[in-house]
Formats: sequence, structure tokens, C-alpha cells
Amino acid sequence: MARPLVIRSVGIGVALVAVGIAEAWLIAGLLARLLGFGDAGWPALVLAGGLALIAAGLGIAQERAQVAAGEAAKARLRAQAFSRLLDKGVQDLRPVGARTALVVDRVDAMEGYFARWVPAAMLAIIGPLMVAGAAGAMDGVTGWILVVAGLMVPVAQAGAGIGAAAASRRQFGALQALSGRFLDRMRGLPTLVLFNREKAEQSALGVRAEELRVRTMKVLRVAFLSSGAMELIAAATLACIAIRHGAVLGEAHPDPTAALFALLLVPAFFQPLRLFAQAYHERLSATGAAADLAPLLGAVGTGGGLVLETVPPRVTVTFDNVSLTYDSARGAALDGLSFRVGAGETLVLMGASGAGKTSVLRLLMGFARPDGGRIAFNGRDAMALRPDELRRMTAYVGQRAHLFRGTLAENIRLSRPEADEAAVQDAAAAARVMDFAADLPLGLDTVVGEGGFGLSGGQAQRVAVARAFLRDAPLVLLDEPTAHLDPGTEAEVMESLKRLCLGRTAIIATHARGFRAWGAAVLDLAGGRALGKQMAGD
Repeated sequence: MARPLVIRSVGIGVALVAVGIAEAWLIAGLLARLLGFGDAGWPALVLAGGLALIAAGLGIAQERAQVAAGEAAKARLRAQAFSRLLDKGVQDLRPVGARTALVVDRVDAMEGYFARWVPAAMLAIIGPLMVAGAAGAMDGVTGWILVVAGLMVPVAQAGAGIGAAAASRRQFGALQALSGRFLDRMRGLPTLVLFNREKAEQSALGVRAEELRVRTMKVLRVAFLSSGAMELIAAATLACIAIRHGAVLGEAHPDPTAALFALLLVPAFFQPLRLFAQAYHERLSATGAAADLAPLLGAVGTGGGLVLETVPPRVTVTFDNVSLTYDSARGAALDGLSFRVGAGETLVLMGASGAGKTSVLRLLMGFARPDGGRIAFNGRDAMALRPDELRRMTAYVGQRAHLFRGTLAENIRLSRPEADEAAVQDAAAAARVMDFAADLPLGLDTVVGEGGFGLSGGQAQRVAVARAFLRDAPLVLLDEPTAHLDPGTEAEVMESLKRLCLGRTAIIATHARGFRAWGAAVLDLAGGRALGKQMAGD
């Protein structure tokens, strides 16, 4: 999408250079007339004014094309990066702040590359050659002076660019570290205050901010050095052309208009190169940003694996000697775990924190792969499926439901966007969302704030249960679904969850003793191993 806009920007830039050459010729004729040479008059003045207006219009059009190219490139890169982050899911161990910096700051830094650097790099070749050709048509030596000056510019840029690239990478590293730390600490601000660590964290953030300031100033110093080199080359070129036409040819210059034209072409010659020099720093910033984006964008989104033609209506889950280790220093999360949950049955996983309950759910949702053993759905290897196919088969309710800013209906429909209004209403009724939605001004069309602002924890959890009802998947996974709820609300949510699990295969990871009253099979875990036998099923 950005490529046609970049080509349009380059085409407009070429037209601008052509207009600049023509305008320089007309102005040279007018100046020669003021000095007593030539016969340029009012028509040339009017035409020069018209070309100035055309140049202004072309400049506006070029700027708009560049902005559009940058926005299109950012939209594409951000969509790809966000899609990869969604694919990686919880397997991406970077802090939330670091991932936010990737899709916001790093992608924003790429805008200048597409909006300014790519067009400027092309025009830095085409534009000076056009100007040098026009100058050479009048005086061959002047044309060669401009060509030599143009060749010196990239040499000076390369000399400054080696240090600038390294400085830019370090600057972006400092920016990402500061952004990630700031966001993570803001999310954990109550904890910091609780343990009286706010002053220490304030000092740590100050150190990170000072590091970013120092690195930013280093990048700016290199930028000023590069600009100074460009101006030095331009001044030397102007002096050489002036000496050529003034001292060498002298008063007996055969064409004074051509001499003035050559001098006026110097700014036109260096204008594309100046834009190139300015955009060069955009390229350096983009290089620093791309260092972190490239591995993410180069990742395979969905990974290998089989694709389901249709989701099976019923599923039997089997774990056979499954082992999983996240960090060898912390030991195994699952150590030879085996169990079986028949189609339509419910298994309650009980145990202390760290016993391995959540790891079982992560494996079933494709967010982790076992190190050993076998996980089967209906007797077939479940790990042969693509991770997103595993998630198609599951409906999940966690400890805390995250609600986005939007209506209740939109938040419920998140689990199945194509669902009609009747299906959303049925899911809301089954999860008892209608018990409180009926009292809201617009019912399910009532807008809630980001994070479920305006709803209680129990109400938000009912919305999460409604999502699971609407998804209507054969495998239900519940991870501490009644944690943080008061006893009355917990009983109501558990009643909805019992209806949700009815007729579906369900695995519940919980500490709540109330789930034992369901009469379902219970498997006690400790250290990633099964303790005791299941109370029901095989």
C-alpha cells in the first residue's frame, strides 16, 4: 500500500526539481537584465512567479504523499507486529511495557523511513543528476564541479553515519527500557506504595530518564556534525563555480546569463541532498527500531501443524506421562502427569499455587508445548494441531475478566464476532448477565469503560462466562474462575459455570472447595505430579 505513495512522492519531487531548474533560468535572465545584459522582461517575471506557485503546490502535494506513505507503512507494520504478538501469546516473556514499546514507539520510528528516507534516497540521485546535466549543457566544467561535489556528500554522510547508527540503537534501547519500566511500575503502583518502595522506584526511573537524555544528545551531536559537513561542501562548490565564472572567464564572459544560472543552480543541486541528509537520520532511527522489530516480523505467525476441518462436537482429553519445564533452575512444572477426562465429563484440578494446574491449561490452549509425554484429543495427538486450532476448541474463563471499552454486547461477542443478537442474548441470559443488565439504561447496549469500569468484579466475571457460553466450544477451561469474589457472588457464578460445563468436557483449576460439591472427578496436584486418584471417571 505504501509503495504507490512513495512512487508518487518521488514523481512529484522530480517535477519540483524540473520546476526549480526552469525557475533558476528565468531568474538568471532577470538578474542579467538588471545588470545590463540580456533582454528578459515582464513575461519572464510573470512566468517565474507562476513557477513559484506551482512549486509551492507541488511541495504541498509531496508532503501529503509522504505523510500518507508513512501512515500506510505504520499501519501495515503495526498490524503485522500485533498479529505476531497475539500468535506468540503468553510464550512471549517480555514485559508488557516492552511489547507496548515495540508496537508503538518502534513502529512510529519507522514512519520517517518510508515517508522521507526512501523518496529522499531516490531523489538524491535523480535530482542532482538533472541539475548537473542542466549546468553541463551551459558549461561542462560547471557540470563536473557539481558532480564531484555530489559524490563527496555520501562520503561525509557515511563518516558521520557509522557513529550515528550505533548511537541511535543505544538511544532506542534506553527508550524501550524506560517505557517498559514505567508502564510496568504504573501497573504495580499499589504494590510499590504498600511496601514503601515509591521513592526508590522514583530514583530508578530518574536514572533511566537521564540515560535516555544522554544518549539522545549524542544522536543530536552526530546530526549537527553531518549537517555541518553538508554546508561546508555546498559553500566550497559555490566558491568553485564563482571562481570559474568570475576569475577564470572574467569580464569577457561569453554568456553572463549562463554564469548566473550556474550559481543559482547550486541551491537547487544541494536541496535534494539536504533532504537526503535530513532523512538519513530517519534511516538511522529506523535501523535502531528495526533491530527489535525484524525478529518479531520475521516470526512465523501460526507455526506448523494441522488444521481442523470442523471442530468436533465432543472431545476426550488424555494426558500420558506429560512433562513441562519453563526454567531448569526452578524445576519441572509438570513431571510425568497422566489423567483422562471423558467427553462431557468434568475434572477439577486442586493443589497449592505452583502445583501445575495452570500449566495444564496452557498446554491445552497451545501457549506451551510439552517437553515429553503425549496429549491426545479423542485419541489423536493434540500437539499435531496448530496452536490457534487448539484455541478454536476451547472456551476459557480466567481469574479476572478483561473488558474493553464498548457495549456489554460487544464484549460478549468478542468470543464469536459473527454471532447474531439472539445468540448474544441467550449467552447473556445463561450467564445471568441479564440480572444486572436489565437495570442498566440501555441493557446490553450500555457502554462500559476500559477494564470493565462501571461494573463490579462479579458482574465482569459473568460477562466472561457469557463469552464462554457464546463460544460454545467442546472443551471448557476454567482457571480460578471464582477467585476474588465474595461468597454470594461466588455462588451465583458457580451456578452459571455448572450450566456451562453441562454436556461439555471441562477442566477446572481452582483452590475453591465448592467445586468438590459438583460430584466431578478431582485430581490433586503437587510439584507437577498427581496425588491420589480421581474420584470419578477413569
